[in-house]
Amino acid sequence: MGNIKTSLFVLLYLVFVLNGLGLLMAKVHIVYLGEKRHDDPKLITDSHHDILATVVGSKEVASDLMVYSYKHGFSGFAAELTEDQAQKLADLPGVVRVIPNSIHKLQTTRSWDFLGLSSQAPTNVLHNSKMGNGVIIGVLDTGIWPESKSFSDEGLEPIPSRWKGVCQSGDHFDPSIHCNRKIIGARWFIDGLLAEYGKPLNASEKPEYLSPRDANGHGTHTASTAAGSFVHNVSYKGLGLGSVRGGAPCARLAIYKVCWDLLGGQCSSADILKAFDEAIHDGVDVLSLSIGYSIPLFPDVDERDGIATGSFHAVTRGITVVCGAANDGPSAQTVQNSAPWIITVAANTIDRTFPTPIILGNNKTLLGQALYTGKNNDFTGLVYPEATGLDPNAAGVCQNLSLTATEVAGKVVLCFTSVVRVSITSTAAVVQEAGGVGLIVAKNPRDAILPCPENFPCVEVDYEIGTQILFYIRSTSYPMIKFSPSRTLVGKPLLAKVAFFSSRGPNSIAPAILKPDISAPGVNILAATSPLNSLSDNGYAIFSGTSMAAPHVSGIVALLKALHPEWSPAAIKSALVTTAWITGPSGFPIFA
Repeated sequence: MGNIKTSLFVLLYLVFVLNGLGLLMAKVHIVYLGEKRHDDPKLITDSHHDILATVVGSKEVASDLMVYSYKHGFSGFAAELTEDQAQKLADLPGVVRVIPNSIHKLQTTRSWDFLGLSSQAPTNVLHNSKMGNGVIIGVLDTGIWPESKSFSDEGLEPIPSRWKGVCQSGDHFDPSIHCNRKIIGARWFIDGLLAEYGKPLNASEKPEYLSPRDANGHGTHTASTAAGSFVHNVSYKGLGLGSVRGGAPCARLAIYKVCWDLLGGQCSSADILKAFDEAIHDGVDVLSLSIGYSIPLFPDVDERDGIATGSFHAVTRGITVVCGAANDGPSAQTVQNSAPWIITVAANTIDRTFPTPIILGNNKTLLGQALYTGKNNDFTGLVYPEATGLDPNAAGVCQNLSLTATEVAGKVVLCFTSVVRVSITSTAAVVQEAGGVGLIVAKNPRDAILPCPENFPCVEVDYEIGTQILFYIRSTSYPMIKFSPSRTLVGKPLLAKVAFFSSRGPNSIAPAILKPDISAPGVNILAATSPLNSLSDNGYAIFSGTSMAAPHVSGIVALLKALHPEWSPAAIKSALVTTAWITGPSGFPIFA
């Protein structure tokens, strides 16, 4: 009996200690104070330290716990706080709210012609606005690769005199070399993420730079789509050849690196808010964000969502904010960045595709989609992994392939999937490891395509074509196949539509506020990227997502701002949504 009492005492003690540790464990919180009461940044910062000191005991401790002071666009600060300290701050007069730091995640040569903004046309908004000259686009993303030709400042006028921003130095980033009349500002923010992560960023695990330099490539892609300079004769391994540029090629870029190559790409609310704060001070005209919040969304959108709060203060100061709608489609109520003052952008296809011929051993030719630029192959074996026994997953389900060299070595593998976001590259790796020489994935068409590494042929087809290939396999003892390289097809016969992956409304927080606001090209967009990105070809890559759609709209906003500098964000949004197409160049309606 005594042992039982002792054990019970120890257990209760441990529970008490662990609960106590939980109460004492500090996490990053954002203390939001609303609009500034005066314009002296030093006085505002001092007042933040004073407020924090009333809870933590002294200004010295407050200084150690402070992560950021927000002092330009609005008033507030981010600090490492226990739940008890956060609650005490929330009860102080003048504190609007205290919210926990949250983590956000990351969401060409043809698209501008598709939109009717060809540089060859004698007159359109591109030329009338002098290609966005004098307008400054701020991009919150993964940074920038400044050496890309897309960021050349050749022919640009001096930096606008109203610009107050700076270029910060850092790892492999020298402002005197890497900033110019195109990249006029470059800042980086990581303190909020590191405080949340709890340990230093290990750049040896995945290449990353503690500077504005972009290791991921996502930020370079979005920045060049919005405001990249003209670069001629660009393609992806020969596909999509043409001149690549941004929507406003004479606009200037201010880069705010808030997302980092950590756990698949992470961005902290505290860092995002600090970037908004500085961007408002710096003097940007447009802010472009291809960043989203995770589903499910909080009902208190303006309280927990750093993008909603920061963008509100930007819009009140005349800065138009453009965000991606997210890539959680085709399910309903998945749209993100749904605050009414944001322009929320869905993704649509354009009139370009990359058909890839598949020739069967019976001389029948079928068309799939791929970014395959290898040579014409000779006929080789074709196999579909049939089910054995009672396990249905033993069949050719792409995400559950279990292959042996005996059955697939030297052959092309056909598989089927109903999973919307099955990783084709992972499936291709399984086939390669077993000795296979190609992959055909039958799936619901998702519009966006990615190349497989090392130019391994992986071709996507719809269920109908996949079934035809399966019938052929089962009709002969020695099924054979060969691939031809992908081609580029453009023009009116191709129907534009809302991309399969693009998030839909209705708005789950406030259904009466219609979201997304507008759609823009976001499928298979060719733009600059980091050469460290595995999909890069000479510094350019084809990406898809609402991440690519948002900077298309940001570029157009810059053109409108150049033409009508007096227009408010509301006027610009109204102009966009009331003049948007409801039919594509083909003359057919743009359906989802």
